[in-house]
Amino acid sequence: MMENHGYGQILNNPNLPFTNTLANLANISTNYFAIAHPSLTNYLEVVGGSNFGVLSDNNPDWHNFNCLPNLISATASTDNPSSPNICPIASIGTEAATPAVDTTNEASGSPGVNNIDGIQSIPAATNISGKTIADQLAETGRTWKSYQESLPPQGADGVNNSDGFYSNLTNFSSIKPALTPPLSASDIVSLYAVKHNPFAYFRSVQEGEEWGSDLTNMVGFDGWDGLYADLRSGSVPTFSFIAPNQCNDQHGRGNAGPYCNFDPKDDGTQAGLNPALMQRGDMALKTIVTAIKQSPAWRQGRNAIVVLWDEDDYSVAPTKNQVLLIVDTNYGSHGLQSATFYNHYSLLKSLEAGLGLPCLNHACDGTVSVMSDLFGTFYIVF
Repeated sequence: MMENHGYGQILNNPNLPFTNTLANLANISTNYFAIAHPSLTNYLEVVGGSNFGVLSDNNPDWHNFNCLPNLISATASTDNPSSPNICPIASIGTEAATPAVDTTNEASGSPGVNNIDGIQSIPAATNISGKTIADQLAETGRTWKSYQESLPPQGADGVNNSDGFYSNLTNFSSIKPALTPPLSASDIVSLYAVKHNPFAYFRSVQEGEEWGSDLTNMVGFDGWDGLYADLRSGSVPTFSFIAPNQCNDQHGRGNAGPYCNFDPKDDGTQAGLNPALMQRGDMALKTIVTAIKQSPAWRQGRNAIVVLWDEDDYSVAPTKNQVLLIVDTNYGSHGLQSATFYNHYSLLKSLEAGLGLPCLNHACDGTVSVMSDLFGTFYIVF
């Protein structure tokens, strides 16, 4: 998962040589759209087929059994008006509607930012199940991991942001002698952000309600059980969700130096980008994809690498929420460009179909297609 850049900002960008080489050699969608804004909403839609009533990047309300999930309250979590931390997602209920133009996001107001193509909208469904593809895999005895770069050594429980060591849980007053000037959690460079770890928002994962599926399924890139160790050994799960940190996924941070600064402009153009941030993301993607292809796991069975930008850069009309999706497989055809309309629900439906899982939430919608052209294989669709 890469961050916050539209289709035209990535494709044919001279600061992204690896990304564009991969796009040319693998398969890409030329008509793929994110569903909404902000990041967390799109991450939830990719892994669960719904926004689950969440239209914000708010942190989880960790392990709270006394709150009402948004699905139950049928109240959307938004930035405008502001909402509390997100009650652990669970049960069956009503999600939030996806309007064609969003005015509730932190970056929004008049005239708002475009969801999907700025024309289509999705009414709130009332039969949304509070689960993800991770729950489906666990239920069938298969494995999954969420690989999160810069996750601190103590793991994901209660961690909203971290620089890979310090986090929002750090007691800075325990550092002796005291730092000058005094530091706090607000000073941390938020490399890991829980909003990019969607599984952490679900009660089933927070509480380990399904065997083999809990917060220990979330690991960093380094360490004995991290991404690169797993790839070297070839011991990888059935499904891997890989999120680089916010300097390496092209999101950027305002307190991490010029090479990680946010883009100067959110205008949908390549001219408005921070070229150093783009180059850094390109190299990070090269490192990950190369490690995957050098792993013995890549040569066992049928495997696919999916590279996706979660949403565009919040630029307003005529910019649409179109993003680049790349599918690279160790089988089948390559070099294909598909003009079929796809979105995040299409990706979830394709992953589920390829793994023989039933469709989940909006992945079951009749208008959502399996991306059989990009994955180059036959799917069983439930």
